[in-house]
Amino acid sequence: MDLHRTSRAVLAATLALTALSASSAPRVVREECKQVFGGEVCASGTLVGGTVTEFGARIAMATVENAPMEGPMVFPPVAEAVIPLPAEVASGTGFSHLAVHWERHGHPPALFMTPHFDFHFFTIGPEAVQAIDCADARKPASLPNGYALPDVDVPGLGTLVGLCVPQMGMHGMPSAEVSNTTPFDASMLVGYYGGSLVFLEPMIARTTLTNARTFQLAVPPAPPGTPSTVRWPSRFEAVYDADARVYRFVFSMKTD
Repeated sequence: MDLHRTSRAVLAATLALTALSASSAPRVVREECKQVFGGEVCASGTLVGGTVTEFGARIAMATVENAPMEGPMVFPPVAEAVIPLPAEVASGTGFSHLAVHWERHGHPPALFMTPHFDFHFFTIGPEAVQAIDCADARKPASLPNGYALPDVDVPGLGTLVGLCVPQMGMHGMPSAEVSNTTPFDASMLVGYYGGSLVFLEPMIARTTLTNARTFQLAVPPAPPGTPSTVRWPSRFEAVYDADARVYRFVFSMKTD
């Protein structure tokens, strides 16, 4: 028996297994963090090998607690932060960036008239978002099952077709929520402009976040007409870390 040859073969097999194990280990990637009301908000993602398995953000509880309750209502709302997703995450999912809005007074329809945060995960770039002026009133040919795109009358502003907000887009919402007048806890919205998909948005009441508890929101199936460049997540969870006092927003992807 050639012991040297056998040793080399064993070493090669061991190295191959080690490399395979390393390539299949989850790897968290972070890009930019922004200060929002004295706390950090960071975009992030997780890859296994070269495949994105999760993406989302980390939101400090300080951001939630320090959000100012006083001040005028501004229309269109101004983003508190625009944060690019890590390059590997953006290329692997088709989601470009996160825009964080603080709605201290809430806004119509009735159930959203409570202080809340908008977390828009856009599939288009920041320049394209800034160009949205709601002049294009086209709605998508079809919506996710169980979703509606209502026209909403807002005093002083008129009718927002498809609940379109400049520099955001139209807001598709669960149909069951359209006529609800009870202040909401959290909702998953799907955004459009010019008939095309432009964002996925967890909209979350401040009171829900200050509860400091983990919670889930249903993600609708990939909307009809979703671009082939966009990988649609299957699940959303807001995981609260009591020790770090941060939320971790996680959109999970199907990998099979």
